Amino acid sequence: MRRAPPGRDGEDRGVNASGLAALHPRLPSPLQPVDDERFARHGVRLLLKRDDLIHPDIPGNKWRKLAPNLLAAAGRTVLTFGGAYSNHLRATAAAGRLLGFPTVGVVRGEELADRPLNPSLAACAADGMRLHFVDRGSYRCKTEPQVLAALLERFGDCYVVPEGGSNALAARGCTDLGRELGDVDVAAVACGTGGTLAGLAAGLAPGRRALGIPVLKGGFLGGEIRALQDEAFGGPAGAWSLDDRFHFGGYARTSGDLASFADDFETRHSIPVERVYVAKLLYGLVALVGEGAFAPGTAVAAVITGTPARAVAGRVETVRTAPAPQPPSR
Repeated sequence: MRRAPPGRDGEDRGVNASGLAALHPRLPSPLQPVDDERFARHGVRLLLKRDDLIHPDIPGNKWRKLAPNLLAAAGRTVLTFGGAYSNHLRATAAAGRLLGFPTVGVVRGEELADRPLNPSLAACAADGMRLHFVDRGSYRCKTEPQVLAALLERFGDCYVVPEGGSNALAARGCTDLGRELGDVDVAAVACGTGGTLAGLAAGLAPGRRALGIPVLKGGFLGGEIRALQDEAFGGPAGAWSLDDRFHFGGYARTSGDLASFADDFETRHSIPVERVYVAKLLYGLVALVGEGAFAPGTAVAAVITGTPARAVAGRVETVRTAPAPQPPSR
């Protein structure tokens, strides 16, 4: 795995566009047609927007959302937030290793500090991220000024990126995703914090629409997306909608049906299916096409935003060659 040049860190060289380009992101990402009879018998074309192939360590929407924030951070320590299986934390930690800037991950769940790290957090630590575990009540208050002030007092001058990487810069960074999809009629994406959908919809051509499949329950995401678009674009941008039926009980929740579906999709198409986001997206699209939600002749693109956790586990040992991480803190 590539590492930052020895002896040069983010503070003395910053992070700039040429530094990001030197990581050779695969952009535009491939748009792959898929022959799936569950769609074909309804006259619908399925395509996979393979954002999972953008970069092996900073895949999918994480590259699109992080890149503009890293330019704004300009080599300062990046402090961000996530749960125990956060794709965003993993991507931020990997970016810090590759580009040579420090990272701090504020992790939901103080009880995790006394347990062995799961593969996702182990990858973060191996990439040099300092993990700071907080109780769930404090985590819910993470955007309050006094909470942020306490974190900055503890960790020093940091550039703060919200949970999931979703802010106005991230939404603007995701507009290229919409532009890359060209004449696709419907662009579908799994949603956690809404930043990708906010930017995707804004970047689509006129007459196209974006569909979001939330992976969390609660029905709050629509307001979050509208607020992001207001901040990023000055108001509503593009046509988009949400279907809240496919969260399977909440974030990282699953079922035997979902696991079987993901296994079957992998067998049919020889494509690895990430289980927290992508499996729910694809499951939802198969259900929707069966309901007649897409007219014959519709081209539907599913955005593949990440890689399976087992791929992360397989990379943990590889990144052990990174500089020794600082110990977790509470």
